[in-house]
Amino acid sequence: MYIEIRHLRTIRAIHTAGGLARAAEMMNMTQSALSHQVAGLEDQAGMELFVRRSKPMRLSAAGFRMLKLADRILPEIDALEEEFIALRSGKSGRLHITLECHACYDWLFPVLEMFRRAWPEVDVDIRAGLAFDAMPALNREEIDLVITSDPGSQNGVTFNPLFDYHPTFVASSQNPLAAKEFIQAEDFRDQVVITYPVSRDRLDLFTEVLTPAKVEPRGHRTAELTAVILMLVGSNRGVAVLPDWVMREVRSSSDYVTRPLGPDPVLKRMYAATREEDSTRPYMAHFLRLARIEAVRLQRG
Repeated sequence: MYIEIRHLRTIRAIHTAGGLARAAEMMNMTQSALSHQVAGLEDQAGMELFVRRSKPMRLSAAGFRMLKLADRILPEIDALEEEFIALRSGKSGRLHITLECHACYDWLFPVLEMFRRAWPEVDVDIRAGLAFDAMPALNREEIDLVITSDPGSQNGVTFNPLFDYHPTFVASSQNPLAAKEFIQAEDFRDQVVITYPVSRDRLDLFTEVLTPAKVEPRGHRTAELTAVILMLVGSNRGVAVLPDWVMREVRSSSDYVTRPLGPDPVLKRMYAATREEDSTRPYMAHFLRLARIEAVRLQRG
């Protein structure tokens, strides 16, 4: 037996309308065409689907079995059609994110909260486990956006500029380096540096300062959370280099000092890498705009 979606709609319409004439009007077709469709369906089934002698016209036992199928399948078909309409209009979609910038979690969560309110139909997720395989995962469509400070040149990928930031030195006000106007690579030789638990090639302190100067700090320890890093720094357990927007809460505290890296402060840029075909989607464009606005707000304190 070959059943089409239109057959299920026909069964439901006739049951709802109680007759062929009203059902044909509901389905925007002639009564003759509808009657012919029902006859063909009954030929396939080998039995009557309607009791025609009753008024209003009612389903037979076999017809009720088919109505049960229609009630289960048609809502799913209708929901799928609505999803496709939403996708075409840009109201729905998927935004799965991974970050190569560990400090960016502090900045990203307020952005996602604003985005969620504006785009409730977009499926949002953070795929932290793909951070070490970010660009290949983007190309495989496992994720939709990568937060990175290391733009490359890849076919099919757009690196959307988000904001500029200064990697900034932070130490306890009791640390001897607090007396300096700016910090250079040699200053770290006698220091314990505290960083996020990521590889050195993803840490500004190493890529921009220590590795080019071939300087190794006295010690190196890690902490998952920004708040913990700042707590350890405030206790003079070590020093850190963090993005300037992270410093908004410590600049006014007498327990800390912040200093630029070098006489000419290091300047970095954060990007959102997306597939080219996704960068113009309405919800993606809105996310990028919110990301830039939130970054400015945090940098201004």
